[in-house]
Amino acid sequence: MNISIASDHAGFEQKQALAAYLRGQGHEVIDRGPGNDDRVDYPDFAELVARDVAGGAAERGVLVCGTGIGMAVAANKVDGIRAVNVINPQFAELSREHNDANVVTLSGRFVDEGTNRAILDAFLATPFGEGRHAGRVAKIMALEAK
Repeated sequence: MNISIASDHAGFEQKQALAAYLRGQGHEVIDRGPGNDDRVDYPDFAELVARDVAGGAAERGVLVCGTGIGMAVAANKVDGIRAVNVINPQFAELSREHNDANVVTLSGRFVDEGTNRAILDAFLATPFGEGRHAGRVAKIMALEAK
């Protein structure tokens, strides 16, 4: 799977480790930065990943900041993105099954790397549940047109 990943300075260390983990799992990883842990503005990096996913360059996106919250807010401003801030693997599964989430945002400060790896495993392996959820996701996406 093609995955676009980025962080801010607070998530840099985990972004580096998670990108290596994903490559080790056989995924193609587009690293959108930053290249070091110097202070940066997270919306700039959230946009890069969101545009990769919305434009088809990546099938899924991964964003890491201190909490993951700001990254989710920023990524969701890009049409076609359903970004979710996830703190455990069960939420990752449900976000895929029920919401067809295409970007996951992670906390580099409050969630350990092992848990974030488990979150990524669940997020990438879980298919969209379709059925009754498809109509709800269509309604979510229609909000962009209003």
